[in-house]
Amino acid sequence: MDPLRIGIAGLGTVGAGTVEVLQKHGALIAARAGREIEITAVSARSKTLDRGFSIEDFDWYDDPTLMAEAENIDLVVELIGGSDGVAEALVENALAAGKHVVTANKALIAHHGNELAALAEKNNAALYCEAAVAGGIPILKSLREGMAANAVTRVYGILNGTCNYILTEMRDTGRSFEDVLEEAQKLGFAESDPTFDVDGIDTAHKLAILSALSFGTKVDFDGIHIEGIRAIASIDMEFAEELGYGIKLLGIASMNDGVVEQRVHPCMVPIDAPINHVEGSYNAVVADGDFVDTVFLEGRGAGGGPTASAVIADILDIARGARVPLFGVPVAQLANTATRDMNQHYGAYYVRFNVVDRIGVFADISRALADHHVSMESVLQRSRDPEQIVPVVMTMHETDEGALRNTIEQITAMDAVVEPPVVIRIETF
Repeated sequence: MDPLRIGIAGLGTVGAGTVEVLQKHGALIAARAGREIEITAVSARSKTLDRGFSIEDFDWYDDPTLMAEAENIDLVVELIGGSDGVAEALVENALAAGKHVVTANKALIAHHGNELAALAEKNNAALYCEAAVAGGIPILKSLREGMAANAVTRVYGILNGTCNYILTEMRDTGRSFEDVLEEAQKLGFAESDPTFDVDGIDTAHKLAILSALSFGTKVDFDGIHIEGIRAIASIDMEFAEELGYGIKLLGIASMNDGVVEQRVHPCMVPIDAPINHVEGSYNAVVADGDFVDTVFLEGRGAGGGPTASAVIADILDIARGARVPLFGVPVAQLANTATRDMNQHYGAYYVRFNVVDRIGVFADISRALADHHVSMESVLQRSRDPEQIVPVVMTMHETDEGALRNTIEQITAMDAVVEPPVVIRIETF
């Protein structure tokens, strides 16, 4: 069989890792694919940068979009990143030309996955993105193939290693979010602009893909409720431990009564829950199926080696002749499903208020809870001298989020409450 000829656009950490793995394990991969995988062309911002390998054996493209026109490329590997621009143009052009595409670009698939999957089907091309979600964890293949006989009802996980590293360090050292973030940036775990990571956007991109594949629905990034971890303080870590919880940033998607709920936010999870034991920069994904029960996968969620491993797994499938639809079923069969508004979310909550410690404050807070029929489960108060600012922590029984938000709005308007409260949803996995 003829070799599968590939062009790689983007030679950063993942792109260079992909070249390294293909060169190191070329014979092994060829044996498993049933044919050789041959790099014929590459493209990157700099031609002269030392990447640990020579590019002289490959055709060079200053403009990666021209790879779509090359006769000596069967498959384009898009590792440029970004939801539009050059990356989008390259993928669109390649699929329109009938070339297969493998990408690690979660933002591109989260925003344009429906259209790109349809374009791939129209031109009998494969479009795969295993590396876009959870790095080296084979979660998309597990959902699309290993759990194909199941109706998946929920999928959730730690999908951003930067946030998990920051929260782990805050818990273990008692340091502030800002301090740990600065350290993470120095160590290379966080970008100089950490917005996509710490504000939950990166996790939401990945959750959009997981949700579509799990439930057979169209990708709906705009339907995701997104919160980050900036508001979490070390004191919340202390209170969480005292209450028997850990704090994790999770992406959670569930299907109930034909309605999808998609949300990204910090969660309090039981200390003994498996997801709470995923430490540092590791990722983990959990999927619930009606016949397989619960599947838990943990591993490296980023980095050159793990992500390149996922890229090559997709390339290998295509080399074997696999043509599975990106989201498990043809685009025409993907459902337009309603998304549950977060005001309709029903669950338990942790709320921390910083208040002036004076007589009558707690009575006022209790009155606001009663006004909106929100039931308090427990309260922790750090009393100090009168007129000092003290934290008051409450956990709430399960309630509608809309009612809780109205309660918090009433409490926040009180003179004794000195700053916006911290609200963390409690999950009982």
